[in-house]
Amino acid sequence: MNGNVNRQILLVEKPSGKLGPEHFKMVEGTMPEPKDGEALLRVRYISLDAANRAWMHGATYRSAVEANSVMAGGAIAEVVSSKAPELAPGDIVFGDTGWQEFAAVPAKHLTKMPKLEPMTHLLSVFGIAGLTAYFGLLEIGKPREGETVVVSAAAGSVGSIVGQIAKIKGCRVIGIAGGADKCRWLTSELGFDAAVDYKDGAVFKALRAAAPKGIDVYFDNVGGDILEACLPQMNNYGRIACCGAISQYDGAPAAHGPRGVPGLIVVKRLTMQGFIVMDYMKDSQRALADLQTWVKSGKLRVQEDIVEGFENTPKALIGLLAGENRGKRMVRL
Repeated sequence: MNGNVNRQILLVEKPSGKLGPEHFKMVEGTMPEPKDGEALLRVRYISLDAANRAWMHGATYRSAVEANSVMAGGAIAEVVSSKAPELAPGDIVFGDTGWQEFAAVPAKHLTKMPKLEPMTHLLSVFGIAGLTAYFGLLEIGKPREGETVVVSAAAGSVGSIVGQIAKIKGCRVIGIAGGADKCRWLTSELGFDAAVDYKDGAVFKALRAAAPKGIDVYFDNVGGDILEACLPQMNNYGRIACCGAISQYDGAPAAHGPRGVPGLIVVKRLTMQGFIVMDYMKDSQRALADLQTWVKSGKLRVQEDIVEGFENTPKALIGLLAGENRGKRMVRL
């Protein structure tokens, strides 16, 4: 590869319906030069998340991705050169590099990561996915031993970890996922007590059978009809951690929002709270210590879905939105 070329993937058009390969284009840009306070990074692994699609709709907790710009996304990267005193060549960092092979990023926007193997764990269980699961469940869900915890998108990067942490805390855990194979994987490999296949179309009835004593904690990754099915089955004083709304990101919006809001929240005295993992980063070392202990002991299994080749990044995101992945999906450059 020419040392002066930086391959980039642009979002050339914001989709009005389903995201497709036609919305992206690969180009060859020039190699960036770091300014004072910046580091030149070589991207190693690009993180793929449902949030990538949400950013195309407009500003969220970050600015929107605009058409004809480098597609936004987090990555694990290696410092090539640095004009920031706190970073040196060879350091491993996490940051919003965008979908490109090289990026010049201010050091203040980068998180220096430990050098560990496999490096992929820095994006999955020891990265944003693991921390999101940890804080969302434990700080908002506040599960107690013996309670029933339900998690949607349970075979995904966050949900698969949420369910396992809930089991570690002594809870009965029910996962909601798409397809019989994923549901079997949750119960046979990850130790979930039960799994509901939302593709069967009878989510409410299946949940009632799996959780006859009701739901104490619901970790919501999808919103929409699944949230609506869970609300009437929540126990009094139940807690709902709102992490995402995957069902609303790609394609036409739902005809109506979840019914039962705010009525069921009032009657059942529920706590329903949204969160962004960055709100809890001051406590990240405590979380990482617990996650590392659980992984080392075998109580927490790590599932990663690694796609090879930078050129396959758009296809990999489209597949993630269609539910192809198990665990954390990323692209290795």
